Amino acid sequence: MKAPRFPLVAGAIGSFFIAALHLVIIFVGSPGYRYFGAPDLAVLAERGSLTPVLVTSGIVLVFTVWGFFALSGAGLVRPLPYLRTAVSLIAAAYTLRGLLLIPELLRLLSATLLAPRVAVFSAVSLCIGLAHFAGLFTLVRQGPSHESRAA
Repeated sequence: MKAPRFPLVAGAIGSFFIAALHLVIIFVGSPGYRYFGAPDLAVLAERGSLTPVLVTSGIVLVFTVWGFFALSGAGLVRPLPYLRTAVSLIAAAYTLRGLLLIPELLRLLSATLLAPRVAVFSAVSLCIGLAHFAGLFTLVRQGPSHESRAA
C-alpha cells in the first residue's frame, strides 16, 4: 500500500471497527448499552423496545458509509460523490469528538472521571479524525477532485 493511502485506510478501518462494535452492542443488549454510555437505550432494551436496535443500526450504517468514503479517498473503491466534502466533515466529526479527551484527561487526573474508558473512546476518535485529516491533505494535494467524475 502506498504511503499516501495509509491514513485514509487507517480511518476506514477505524470506522468499520466502530460499526462492528455497535453491531455487537445490539446483540449484547442492555449491558452493552450501559457499558458504552447509553443507559436510556439500556432501559428501553430491557423493556423489549425496538428503539435501541433501530438507533444503533442507524449508527452502524453511518460509520459504514464513513468507512467507504475513506476507502474511496484512498483509491480502493470507486470515487464517491462529494468525496472531499464528505472526508472533511467526517474528519471534523471524529476530531471534535476526540477533543473531548482534553477535559476528560483533566477530570481523570483530578479523579472525577468515573469511567476512564471514556477517555480511551475520545483518544480513539481523535486518532481516527487526525487520520482522516492527513488523508484529506493528500487528496487536496492531488489536485482536481474526483467529485466531478463521480457525480
